[in-house]
Amino acid sequence: MDKNNPLRGWQVDRSAIRHIGHDLQRPECVLAQRDGTLWAADARGGMMRIAPDGQQRLIVPSATAAPDDDGSAADFDRRYVQSQGSLPNGMAFLPDGDIVVANWGTECVEVMTRGGQVRRLFDRIDGQPLGKANFVARDSRGRIWLTVTTRMQPWTDSINARARDGYIALIDERGVRIVADGFEGTNEVRLDAAEEWLYVVESNARRISRLRIGDDGALGQREVYGPTRLPGFPDGFAFDAFGNLWITLVMSDRLVAITPEGELLTLLDDGNPEATRALDAHYEARTLTPEIMAAACGTLAPWMASLTFGGPDLQTVYIGSLRGTTLPSFRSPVAGLPLIHWNEKIPA
Repeated sequence: MDKNNPLRGWQVDRSAIRHIGHDLQRPECVLAQRDGTLWAADARGGMMRIAPDGQQRLIVPSATAAPDDDGSAADFDRRYVQSQGSLPNGMAFLPDGDIVVANWGTECVEVMTRGGQVRRLFDRIDGQPLGKANFVARDSRGRIWLTVTTRMQPWTDSINARARDGYIALIDERGVRIVADGFEGTNEVRLDAAEEWLYVVESNARRISRLRIGDDGALGQREVYGPTRLPGFPDGFAFDAFGNLWITLVMSDRLVAITPEGELLTLLDDGNPEATRALDAHYEARTLTPEIMAAACGTLAPWMASLTFGGPDLQTVYIGSLRGTTLPSFRSPVAGLPLIHWNEKIPA
């Protein structure tokens, strides 16, 4: 146990949480630029640009624009269970400032410009439909790591089935290829500072795995990182400069961290205790339904998803969510690990 760990004994001060943005829809992934500009995925088929002064601009290709969320059960089923329409999910900056997107709704990988022009990169792999494209991450060599959560429809069925059909693909000068499969609900992926390991969220298995990265992009044997079972469904995660791995637990809406020694710390708990107990019980019994899942959420960032460090010192944390309309933010006692784009001249 490292007593010098800045997260030891620290928790998020709820009174210090600020909310960035307004009227957002499904801001699942958030990208932060050094100048304070934020980009949030948006369920209307594009993304919301939030300037440092708070001004917003919705960038949506007219051909993919979806109607606003009306809050009804039918809309919940359409948007979150059936995942109909264009639903940008994971995003990553390219060196020229364009954004590569894993589109959960259309099940493809695409590139979107700052002006809203979209081009599809691919929607099939090895001759088969891609499946639920979840997240993309770029490394220092310009390679794109893609996760696909499942090929099951609707995707919620994969939770009770404990389906191991999630996979990781690599996009490089050779094209796109699957480099690891057999995951239970593949979600976000991150690389460590030395880019020696690829860390993987397995949401349906409630664990974090990691694989050693070969020089050619091949991935080694999988191992569990931290607890074998987390107290909820992990969704987004990010390293801080100390080596702590911050993780959001979607639906139970908790923010936790795994220390370099493997200890689990709770940093924020915004869940509904009764609904979370029901969620966990039905997860164990493999009887989860969309209704049970929908009932489990907090108020700060309903269905916590991504986690992003930003600000000039990388000590401002932004929380994305699947059902929120703002981005809760707060100050961290330690800076985040810089992402690849942080040292690039990405246009604002």
